[in-house]
Amino acid sequence: MNSTTRIKLSIMMFLEFFIWGAWFVTLGTFLGNNLKASGSETAAVFSTQSWGAIIAPFIIGLIADRYFNAEKILGILHLIGAFLMYQMYQSVDVGMFYTYVLSYMILYMPTLALVNSVSFNQMKDPEKEFANIRVWGTIGWIIAGLSISYFFHWDSAEGISSGLLKNTFLLAGIAAFILGLFSFSLPKTPPKVSDEKIKIGDIIGLDALKLLKDKNFAIFFVSSILICIPLAFYYQNANLFLTEVGVENPTGKMAIGQISEALFLLLIPVFFTRFGFKKTILIGMLAWAIRYVLFAYGNGDDLSFMLIIGIALHGICYDFFFVSGQIYTNSKAGEKYKSAAQGLITLATYGVGMLIGFAVAGWITDNYKMADGAVNWQMVWIIPAGIAIVVFLLFALLFNDKNKAKEISSAV
Repeated sequence: MNSTTRIKLSIMMFLEFFIWGAWFVTLGTFLGNNLKASGSETAAVFSTQSWGAIIAPFIIGLIADRYFNAEKILGILHLIGAFLMYQMYQSVDVGMFYTYVLSYMILYMPTLALVNSVSFNQMKDPEKEFANIRVWGTIGWIIAGLSISYFFHWDSAEGISSGLLKNTFLLAGIAAFILGLFSFSLPKTPPKVSDEKIKIGDIIGLDALKLLKDKNFAIFFVSSILICIPLAFYYQNANLFLTEVGVENPTGKMAIGQISEALFLLLIPVFFTRFGFKKTILIGMLAWAIRYVLFAYGNGDDLSFMLIIGIALHGICYDFFFVSGQIYTNSKAGEKYKSAAQGLITLATYGVGMLIGFAVAGWITDNYKMADGAVNWQMVWIIPAGIAIVVFLLFALLFNDKNKAKEISSAV
């Protein structure tokens, strides 16, 4: 890969995740303050991510992979996305906002696969080259969060009360417009030429259901869905919670989570080698429980360090479970079902699991509102901590795949 191509792919990744980080982190706070959304309404808006994840494989499998260059589809989707972002910026009620955000997520989620396709198509050795390109996506997300807090100050107490958080959609829309135009200059990534008949089962990974006959994989599969319930609480409530308890520059501080994610990603091979797959996954599950206990009993004053530690645990929470799980799924599936298995686990987690999680998080938030309208945050965090502990215990007691764990550890 020449330096020009590397720079173009890095810019593409930076903008792809800058767009997401520019509005999604503060979404819960925006909905509660600007649009006065209830917990269930907020849950419905966040669940559009899941609907996008469910529909995305069909857009990629039925259209992008067969008829059009990936970089052109990427450009078109982001240009339409820029228009929808502007509509979200102008929305004044949650009903209309939901229509725009659902349309946006259906178009945005496929772009996550498209940027990977464009990248992999230019690489001779993806295992060595991809990480250096993908890291720019994490940097983009971090820069978006830091900009909102420390440059624009949209998430300050004054900014929130003035309704400035709506500007995050304008920022994301401008970045989407730039990426949309820039995409047409990316290296050509032609569709896969195939005369094979399209099977819906192939697109959503139904062939991989055969893997569920294996008791240990079935336990991992169910655990993956259940652990998405605590994950949804973080996405939906963390920024609003940090804002309400008085943490300054909450969006910028949440970027610590992405920095942690990048660092702990490098440590996964070390943990696999030293502790094995099962213990690595269990550490990830336990981290969710610890994080939410810290959120439940921390505050924005003398115990603010507990909240910062909770944010910093994001790397362990996410990488040690979800990335480790992807590696485990890959090793279990074998050559024949690798793509189908990854599609199935993505559908199960970001699709089904997160849909359930957002609904539960919204219901809990509504049911723990006090008479004055304030949220009992302690209970809102204790409940997902308890769910994480239950999943931890189920996995610890029922999962026992020693042979496969040894194979994974030796391969990493």
